[in-house]
Amino acid sequence: MQTQSNNASTEAQPQVSGRFHTFVVRSAAGIVYAVLFIGSLLLGVVPTALFTAVMAGLCCYEFYRMARIDGKVPNEFVGLVAAVLFPLSALVDAVWLTVLNFLLFLLLGLWYVQNSRTRMADVAITAFGPLYTGYMLSAIVLLREAIPGFEGALLSIGVCASLWLSDSFAYLVGSKFGKHKMVPKISPKKSWEGFFGGVLGSIAVWLILWSTGLYDLNVWFAILCGVVVSIMGVFGDLIESRIKRGVGVKDSGNLIPGHGGMLDRSDSLIIGVITAYIMLHLGGVL
Repeated sequence: MQTQSNNASTEAQPQVSGRFHTFVVRSAAGIVYAVLFIGSLLLGVVPTALFTAVMAGLCCYEFYRMARIDGKVPNEFVGLVAAVLFPLSALVDAVWLTVLNFLLFLLLGLWYVQNSRTRMADVAITAFGPLYTGYMLSAIVLLREAIPGFEGALLSIGVCASLWLSDSFAYLVGSKFGKHKMVPKISPKKSWEGFFGGVLGSIAVWLILWSTGLYDLNVWFAILCGVVVSIMGVFGDLIESRIKRGVGVKDSGNLIPGHGGMLDRSDSLIIGVITAYIMLHLGGVL
């Protein structure tokens, strides 16, 4: 009996060591990502646009990788260029987002007409890639340039942090108390308990933004923003989970150790930030 106990203890030690190593690697990668992201927001609009353009390009590349697994043949050159240019065009003027949408439609239309082997599904998936990534993420740039200086940087960081904290709280609360599954066929680990925990985490950040007194933001609108942005962040997460489950992959890529791909790391930002940007505009804050 003593020998069996010793053997079990010996086998458990590598497992604990492996989990600790995974935690350290995941945490370190997350910190590096956050430092680069927050650093770009603090440095100004141009660094923000450049960092977001790189994010968008990587996200779009990973999306096309999954599309190829699903048997689609996207025009990756056109799609990737558009994904990168969307955040950069937002840096110049918001009207260029419309111009770029027009050019994307025009180029894909020409590609479809000229190449008889191109399927409608290939055109559709090519267009969806940069719209899903670059166009949506360009809201980060629009948000950052809406208010100049440190106040704009703090607001942008706060919006992103509300989504990050929402994800973290959802994971922590869901791991501890999660019993009622949200959408088990798409994301088996997500629970309603974790969802409400994530909403509370998002609200906490928005209340901090309100408490600074730097913005024309009343407490009830701040709470509303916290709730809606968190919900839309979860929706963004579920969209990417549905894509991955549809093509049979666990992660969109392996760029960020312990996190998967850039799309895995940005899924909630894709819809969450543009939601915040729209609400802040409609609410008269921007």
